[in-house]
Amino acid sequence: MARVSRVLPHLSTAEIQVKIRTAKNFRQQQKWIIVYNALVEPRAAASIALHTGTTIRTVHQVISEYNRKGAAAIETPGKGGRRKSYLSQEEEKAFLLKLEPPAHKGEITTKAEVKAAWEQQLGHKVHKSTVYRLLQRHQWHKIKPRLRYPKAEERGTSRI
Repeated sequence: MARVSRVLPHLSTAEIQVKIRTAKNFRQQQKWIIVYNALVEPRAAASIALHTGTTIRTVHQVISEYNRKGAAAIETPGKGGRRKSYLSQEEEKAFLLKLEPPAHKGEITTKAEVKAAWEQQLGHKVHKSTVYRLLQRHQWHKIKPRLRYPKAEERGTSRI
């Protein structure tokens, strides 16, 4: 006989129903439905998974997290996003603003110079790809003139 999946009563059924209706996204709503099922009618995880359209592993994980952390376990920011960074977006913009004056004078700011300044700002070495992503994130790219105007006539040919 399978073990019955139960949740601790951190929230009442009415509160969970409100959470289901006001969930930010489908994934969060699905987690609240799992918790609601385990609270209202405790049964085997396989049965809850079948009823909610998820996997048994998901049911186990959601119930375990909810029992340990309560509602905070369900209301997480979700997947994706920029959670690991050296500086915030605003701090990065301020850093790059310090590098702009030479560029306005017509001087070239190289990626090596940006990397050296970035390492000095952070106080440790970073890989060059980190600097490339920083520059790409703030739309810094090399601007150079075209070698030849595309609609120009070729030399030696006339328009007859």
